[in-house]
Amino acid sequence: MQKLIEQWKKEESVAHIHGWDFSHIDGRYVETTDFGWDYKEIILRCLTPEKRLLDLDTGGGEFLLTLGHPPKNLEATEGYPPNVALCKNELLPLGIDFKEADCGKYLPFDDESFDIVINRHGDFNEKEIFRVLKKDGIFITQQVGAENDRELVDLLMPKKLPLPFPEQYLSVISDKFQKCGFEIVDGKEAFGSITFYDVAALVWFARIIEWEFPNFSVDTCLDGLLSAQKIIEEKGFVEGRTHRFLLVARKSRE
Repeated sequence: MQKLIEQWKKEESVAHIHGWDFSHIDGRYVETTDFGWDYKEIILRCLTPEKRLLDLDTGGGEFLLTLGHPPKNLEATEGYPPNVALCKNELLPLGIDFKEADCGKYLPFDDESFDIVINRHGDFNEKEIFRVLKKDGIFITQQVGAENDRELVDLLMPKKLPLPFPEQYLSVISDKFQKCGFEIVDGKEAFGSITFYDVAALVWFARIIEWEFPNFSVDTCLDGLLSAQKIIEEKGFVEGRTHRFLLVARKSRE
């Protein structure tokens, strides 16, 4: 058991992320990727070369670059400092306009600048999105729901924690956008699974996803990690649920 704890602490010490890259635990965990919709395909159906597109909280720009859109019509924001540096190095040389911004507050763009605004798993402000979209402009987002990973959080953390983002439900967010002046074009919500095959991978994950596992450490959460180890020894894995929703909203002409 002491060797296991040492291994967990080693994973804790190396936990960091470049962009949104989870390759460090490839093969040691698996999670649902098909929730009944294709975020990329939905965007591509709306996108034509002349349209201006803004990607909010772009991470390292990894997904944005897969769209194959002309760089002159692409803009992106990011607020997480390590990813800001990455975007400056990766996006600006390609001719993509990048700005550092807290997307939950103010967007540093003129009114009615974009045909499409997208956001995957990032923060947003519906009033700012309304402002920067052209009339009939489209907002497309895939979001992590309020109940994401809760079984794992409850297993590992030493005391019951409140939901970090309790409003992250399709019904709540849809209502906010409607009140702001959007027409809801599409909305879907689904639960999937996330499975870990060794506790060390779970330690790395919990350290990275700090907003779901606040102040996580091997020492403070040892009892929970030992419980996870017992489950893996009995079942071969430990599992939780993932929570996602899709929202497509159009800015009203009025």
